[in-house]
Amino acid sequence: MSYQVLARKWRPRKFAEMVGQSHVLRALINALDHDRLHHAYLFTGTRGVGKTTIARIFAKSLNCDKGVSSSPCGECASCMEIDEGRFVDLIEVDAASRTKVEDTRELLDNVQYAPTRGRYKVYLIDEVHMLSAHSFNALLKTLEEPPPHVKFLLATTDPQKLPVTILSRCLQFNLKRLPAEEIRDYLGHLLAEEKINYDDNAILRLAQSADGSMRDGLSLLDQAIAFTGGELRDAEVCNMLGVIDQRYVYELLEAIAANNGQAMLDVISRMDEQAPDYSAVLVDLLSVLQKTAVLQVVPESLDSTAQGAESIQQLAGQLTAEDVQLCYQVGLHGRRDLELSSELRSGFEMVMLRMLAFRPVDGPAKAVTRGTAATVTTTPAEVAVSSPATSAEQGPAANPTEVAPAPVISKDENDWHTILSGLGLGGLEHQLAMNCALQSREGNKFSLLLSSEHSRLHNKKFEERILEAMTKCFGDNTRLSIEVGEHASETPAMRHSRERNERQEEAVQSIENDSNVQSIQEAFGATIQSDSVQPVD
Repeated sequence: MSYQVLARKWRPRKFAEMVGQSHVLRALINALDHDRLHHAYLFTGTRGVGKTTIARIFAKSLNCDKGVSSSPCGECASCMEIDEGRFVDLIEVDAASRTKVEDTRELLDNVQYAPTRGRYKVYLIDEVHMLSAHSFNALLKTLEEPPPHVKFLLATTDPQKLPVTILSRCLQFNLKRLPAEEIRDYLGHLLAEEKINYDDNAILRLAQSADGSMRDGLSLLDQAIAFTGGELRDAEVCNMLGVIDQRYVYELLEAIAANNGQAMLDVISRMDEQAPDYSAVLVDLLSVLQKTAVLQVVPESLDSTAQGAESIQQLAGQLTAEDVQLCYQVGLHGRRDLELSSELRSGFEMVMLRMLAFRPVDGPAKAVTRGTAATVTTTPAEVAVSSPATSAEQGPAANPTEVAPAPVISKDENDWHTILSGLGLGGLEHQLAMNCALQSREGNKFSLLLSSEHSRLHNKKFEERILEAMTKCFGDNTRLSIEVGEHASETPAMRHSRERNERQEEAVQSIENDSNVQSIQEAFGATIQSDSVQPVD
């Protein structure tokens, strides 16, 4: 017996065997069980999500010898003939190969005749958007008022190309792309039935590469079984897919967190030996950054059993929220421009170096600038305008490359904002400390109050990291307690927001009072867009 590909062998034959698409199945099952059948159904969605499969099961439900229901028996002659693709009253048409109006008219000539074998004559038209305008016109009248024994099942990957006159005559169901987890679980079930050994990571990679398509997932699984000789191991599947080990992604981000350009280039060099798809590497990197950003905002969101959970948790503590957002934005633009580079590796290196170069200086050491500068949109061009601060006011410290030393904390300091600025915290523990106010201090015993709206940041591990940093400043007898409640005093986060708003107002005022800007306004009738003004720290 010849080999049958998995996508055909494991094609669902009942609604209960379908993976996902519950919103579509529920509507169809209710319509079948309560005899509320429409004459035309349109199934839309990307490739491999189940459009044609659902249409065939629906046709079987309509023509099962035991009656119309959402659970066809699968054993009668009609069910078996539909499964085998030889049921005379199920007319399947590939619109891509029958685009001429003559083909459509020939097809519709037989609509008026009663079904030969079944209860209903079912027309299943795949990729219906490929029909010509004249073909749609020929179909329109029949689609609106077909004989009672005819049902139309239309499927398309591009519903935008369908005339609104066709759309208005159909019940439309949009099938969603399948999550990688659902595809992975189904592949695991299938392999268990086929008695094939596999690694969990191997089928997860196949599911992710399927990009929401179950059919693509099954085709990749067929390829992987042939490639690995019938035993799916992660390393071999990675080799087949051209993807790299996930540890490289974490090492790259750890190098960025440590501001270590040499380590980053070393990782890329080792990675290049695997001949990776650099665009796919950026996709993996963006995925890790997204998970890291979510974890920083909602710490309880992390699934500790998920792949790479420990590494993501570590990155959330090493990178600030600003770092993560910046790296994500740079990676997103870098992926778009990667193909424009003369050589993919060098293009990828430039993306990673850009993340490192534009990363703001973390912790207490900040670039020192004085005065205010801002950007104003007047005419279609953007004009950068500096504040009227004199050079005497700015002095030698106005050099933007000059870095201020870390502040020294006074032992009797009671200003939490000043204390925090000298601790050098980063990541989630810094966010936690930023949203606390100093409730009381007795010697080296500190009591902080965290506002209830930020209670999700309260985490014992982050509290211990804050205490560790404070111990370095105040000594081994330092004690810290953090409680959740309402406070009247200003937290560092609130102070930061207030000062930022004040700087913004000063920048806008500086622009409005600038003589050059006023001259441009008078000469060209320009107006200042206040929301485009940005202070330069």
